[in-house]
Order: sequence, then structure tokens, then C-alpha cells
Amino acid sequence: MKEYLEATPWDKRNFLVDTYQLTEYSEAALQQTSETEGHFTLKVPPSADTQNLVKHGFYYVDTLTEPVCRRNRFETVYQEGITFTREYDREEILDIAGEAFKGGRFHRDFNIPDYMADRRYRNWVSDLIDQDQILALQFEDRTAGFFAYEKDRILLLGMHKDFRGRGLAKAFTSACVEEQFRISGYDQLKTSISPSNPASLNVFISLGFRLNGAVNVYHKLNGSLPVGG
Repeated sequence: MKEYLEATPWDKRNFLVDTYQLTEYSEAALQQTSETEGHFTLKVPPSADTQNLVKHGFYYVDTLTEPVCRRNRFETVYQEGITFTREYDREEILDIAGEAFKGGRFHRDFNIPDYMADRRYRNWVSDLIDQDQILALQFEDRTAGFFAYEKDRILLLGMHKDFRGRGLAKAFTSACVEEQFRISGYDQLKTSISPSNPASLNVFISLGFRLNGAVNVYHKLNGSLPVGG
């Protein structure tokens, strides 16, 4: 029998149950989720017929758009005093990661408690630190935030709560994108943003990014989570 479920051990360690992502959304693939205990992620195009998904217990959690930008279309916004470093306090970065991403799809999943969703981001950033894919933003002699990247993809951009609401988001994002263009050598960068975060989406669009498609994300829990674990 064809296997439609790909294990996601990076999520299992956070939710303490088996976790999977589906390789397709055929009837056979959906049926496998009913025969397997665990938590499942499925990404489908916005045009997909979702009736069968709902029948098999899947529920909508988010939409992910893909903004892309070519180097020659990038609009730089300069802010004096922003610098980057790979020499930083690990716990400072992890503390930012633990509270800066409250709107993600796992926070919007009613089956997953917030502390598990927070832990997922913290553990993901910890992995990225180990892989040297994090740069800390320095501003006013403090760690003001960080950004994470992989090849031509901007993975995460987090700002310390003390620096939010000060009109710095556009300049911080611009500095991160410019730095990634510089260190990666790619002529085009891309990222992934939920429409539920219009402020971030608008910042990237204002810097020259353009939307390049989207996917809808569905989750399913077959069984239960060990809440309190």
C-alpha cells in the first residue's frame, strides 16, 4: 500500500504525539489519517474542493502566501544604528522566539494549547541557532530581534517586544532582506506570510515583494494530546 504520510519528528517533540504531513489529498491519503493516530498537516491550493477534507475530520487553520522579491526591485529603507551579529546570547534569542509568534497556524489550532505552540517556535529557533542560520539584530546597544534564513528563503523575523510599536518594522525588515541578499548571493528571495498578519505582509509588499501564489493549511487530530506534558 502506498504511504501518504510523512513523519514530522520536529513537531512530535513539541506535541508529544506522532505527527505527519500528507503528500497529497486523495481519498486514499485522507483515509490513512483515519487509520493512524496523531496530528496531521495538509496543504492544498485555494481552488481545492475541501468537502472530502472536512468529511475526514480536517479543519482549516491558515493560509500561507508566498511573497517574492528580485534584487533589482528591492526598496531599501535605511535606519541608522542597525547592525547584525552572529555573536549573541542564545537565551535572549529564544526568549524572543517564545513570545513573538502568537499568530501562527499552531496557535490558531484549537486542539493545541498555546504553550505547545510557543514551544514549537522556541525549539525551531534553537535548531536554527545550532545550524548557524540566525543573525541577531543589534540596535541601541541591545539585541532588538533576529532573522532566520535558509538559502533563498526568509524563514522568520522576530522583534523584541521593547522595540515593537516604534515604527521600526519596515527598517528592520529592510535591513534583514538586504543582509540576506548580501550573504546568500541569490537574485531573488521569498518568504511565507499569513494574511492574518497584514502588518507584516504590507511591510514586505512596500519593500518590493510581490505575491506568488498561496496554499491553504488544514490540520487534523486523530486521538488526543497529552495536555500538561
